[in-house]
Amino acid sequence: MSDSKAKAVKDAASAPIEEEEGAPMTFWEHLDELRKRLVYCFVAFLICCVLTWEYRDPLLDIISRPFKGAWTAQGLANQATLHFESPQAAFIGYFQLSLLGSIVLSAPVIFYQLWAFIAPGLYAREKRFVIPFVLSASGLFAGGCYFGWRVAFPITFNYFLGLAGTVGGGQGVTITPTVMMGEYIDFVTRMLLAFGIVFEIPLLILFLSLAGIVNYLQLIRFGRWFVLIAFIVAAVVTPPDITSQIVMAVPMLILYVLSIGLAFVFGKKPTEAQREAYRKSKEKTKTA
Repeated sequence: MSDSKAKAVKDAASAPIEEEEGAPMTFWEHLDELRKRLVYCFVAFLICCVLTWEYRDPLLDIISRPFKGAWTAQGLANQATLHFESPQAAFIGYFQLSLLGSIVLSAPVIFYQLWAFIAPGLYAREKRFVIPFVLSASGLFAGGCYFGWRVAFPITFNYFLGLAGTVGGGQGVTITPTVMMGEYIDFVTRMLLAFGIVFEIPLLILFLSLAGIVNYLQLIRFGRWFVLIAFIVAAVVTPPDITSQIVMAVPMLILYVLSIGLAFVFGKKPTEAQREAYRKSKEKTKTA
């Protein structure tokens, strides 16, 4: 048999297999795949939770450093102290802290399982981005948590602890902060997760632009609305002081501008109709 005939027979034999691999998954197959990915995420999260529980004291020391620094900066008496109101409160606080550490530690596995779940709907050339996706998503999430801990927490704690002191002079009322351990860890967890999720904005918009769902012109037009959304989200997530809201909203706006640049470089280019719509909206804005 000649080489050309052998190649033809081989291609014919492999054709049904390729067709079967490229066949769309049914609804129940999607559910089964989702269940499998969730099990993997849960196992990784559970293992990381056991590890972080063993290091709960160092973790508490790390996340309480901005609080201790603000306590000292405000010149409060004694040293920074966290209280717990019931016998089991300390255990619950430590357990919640280990859950927070487990989320950060297992983030690469969780993002990989997310990619593996959506991968069947991607083209072969898009599936090659699994490693950049996992690394960038994990790095952005960890970077958001670090930004919250390093920048937002000192500003927030300095503001709130600055409200302590004596009101009405020497014979007035003394306001003394009594911070509960569980409430402190709950506050820190909510803030860190919020900053971690917010820092995923560039990656999310990049994939939307690669899929052709949005383009950089649409992102520019949506910019004014995103400013409003950023401050609303910051007002809901952060404490009620304006400083904390600005600390979250400003990075969101910077990340959005970065996302527009990524969409311009890597995303699908806008069509002529979209370009014309952008020009008309820009002219309408000038004449308004």
